[in-house]
Amino acid sequence: MAGEQGGPRRLALLAAWFASVVAAAADPEQAAAPPVERSLVQPMTASNWTLVMEGEWMLKFYAPWCPSCQQTDSEWETFARNGDILHVSVGKIDVIQEPGLSGRFFVTTLPAFFHAKDGIFRRYRGPGIFEDLQNYIVEKKWQSVEPLTGWKSPASLTMSGMAGLFSISGKIWHLHNYFTVTLGIPAWCSYVLFVVATLVFGLFLGLVLVIISECFCVPRSINDHSEQNQGSEEADKAEKLQEAEEEKDDSNEEENKDSLVDDEEEKEDLGDEDDLEEEEEDDNLAAGVDEERSDTNDQGPLRENTVAEEERVPEKTEGGAPEQHCPADTEVVGDTLRQRKSQHTDEGP
Repeated sequence: MAGEQGGPRRLALLAAWFASVVAAAADPEQAAAPPVERSLVQPMTASNWTLVMEGEWMLKFYAPWCPSCQQTDSEWETFARNGDILHVSVGKIDVIQEPGLSGRFFVTTLPAFFHAKDGIFRRYRGPGIFEDLQNYIVEKKWQSVEPLTGWKSPASLTMSGMAGLFSISGKIWHLHNYFTVTLGIPAWCSYVLFVVATLVFGLFLGLVLVIISECFCVPRSINDHSEQNQGSEEADKAEKLQEAEEEKDDSNEEENKDSLVDDEEEKEDLGDEDDLEEEEEDDNLAAGVDEERSDTNDQGPLRENTVAEEERVPEKTEGGAPEQHCPADTEVVGDTLRQRKSQHTDEGP
């Protein structure tokens, strides 16, 4: 029984040994290949790129299809193995897998190298050779390079927006490859799909903006109506002011006219009083003349003789000059009447 049970086991062991010998003979290179060394270059992604904000880092942007990037791979690995000695961390970013990071650092050429020290970034433009990279860190040549500050800094809000745009473009590119390579759709059909999707998305965004403007913004018709109301109110106020000014002007004119009429009436009243006074004076003068004439008639020729003698013999004044007599009373009265009438006509009504 024991011999029968040991026979199958021996056969199984012989079969396994023979299979291993056959496999080694079929692929001798794989059997003799040394074990693959683990890479010390840390891949950076959109989820862990903030690690470069602390400490000192050297970053490399590459693409798998880029020949220049492939030429610097061995030098970059050697530089990473000496990272502990140089006290620097070494990372790499695949722009095909991480288009957002390429947009954040605004990478336009490959390969691209960056130095980071406590969140301050500088562009390394030297060759990707280990000796140059080592001297750049040891001699601190990065201090003479102008840092990326302000909106150019990868940590700024502007470059964050740029990262979003590059991420969208990368997703569109991957989707285009899926349509053309995996599904086998012609390229022009893929382009048509993207155009239609862009139009639909744009219309949707326009509709959203219109709704937001209608909800949160005052319609223009209401603004126009309010402006019209304000304009009409201002016009009414201006008309009222103008009417008030016109009324004031009319009242002033009426007052002026009334004052002129009053002045004329006063002048007329004064003229009538003057006329009455002149008439009374005329009457008084005429009565005086009549009395004098009656007196002369009563006295008779005696007065005429005395008058004639007085005219012939002039009396002497105190200064020795003879005193001249005036004309007759009637002529004096007539002259005074004429003068007063002429003055009255000169003064007017």
